[in-house]
Amino acid sequence: MDALSVDYPDFVPGHPIAGTEYSGFEHALADLFVDHKVILTPGETTSVNATARVSRMWRELGAEVIEMAAVDHDKVLAATSHLPHMLAFALVKMLADRPDHQSMFDLAAGGFRDFTRVASSDPVMWRSIALANATELSQLLTAYKELITRMVEQLEQGDGRALVQLFSEAKAARDAHLVNRK
Repeated sequence: MDALSVDYPDFVPGHPIAGTEYSGFEHALADLFVDHKVILTPGETTSVNATARVSRMWRELGAEVIEMAAVDHDKVLAATSHLPHMLAFALVKMLADRPDHQSMFDLAAGGFRDFTRVASSDPVMWRSIALANATELSQLLTAYKELITRMVEQLEQGDGRALVQLFSEAKAARDAHLVNRK
């Protein structure tokens, strides 16, 4: 049972799946939630009426509301938000630590900027998110590390066929699930 929902039955936990790398009121956007999802994670004793009110508020802001268990939310967001942030932070830090880092950043094109945009996010907030979801995130980082190790081996062996297979499978998955989606 969720302790918050017992103590505060009118509290409806939620997570808008929208935002930018910027924090603070000065970066507010009037249409930020339009055509974006908001996940609500009411507990067992969360008031049904409170959940309905909060859901209605988000829909009036233009969001699509989805309800799920908090544990499912943590699993999905670890993979689709937390992990990409960790990878972006790590890539930028790795390059920044190189003696030739200035030329790396001077020559970075759109793909690098797209991939690392979230590394400009608030470090304190992301520390809290990472630690709060450490179990899920650690498992994903371990799986990612194993895939990177396999890619290194394929590169070292000159196994172009295996690289094309991996790249093709990743492209097909992204194209099937993400292309032409907001």
